[in-house]
Amino acid sequence: MTKPEVSYEEFGKMDFRVGRVDKVEMPDWSTKLLRLEVDFGEEVGKRVIFSGIRKWYGVADLEGKQFIFLVNMAVKKMGDEQSQGMMIMADTEEKPIIIPLQTEVPNGVVVR
Repeated sequence: MTKPEVSYEEFGKMDFRVGRVDKVEMPDWSTKLLRLEVDFGEEVGKRVIFSGIRKWYGVADLEGKQFIFLVNMAVKKMGDEQSQGMMIMADTEEKPIIIPLQTEVPNGVVVR
């Protein structure tokens, strides 16, 4: 099932950026979430982003690597904190597939 068509203007509202995962934690209050501390460079700064991928991925899969994130997503309360964005992944029936960058780029680079 495909989603409704969006205009170029609507798509342009989404702010996709490259971020490096500096730290990964497994909150003791959740069995599904990983807590990611992500560096988006000088313009966006550092953010905390939670992702429900703990069943499939751990610290070694994410820490120190760059991924694409949506940084202007509305914040969502997770435990006592807020998730300040969303990691972009391929959503397969078996599991979400993380998409690391092939080549390192500066943190915060805009993805179009």
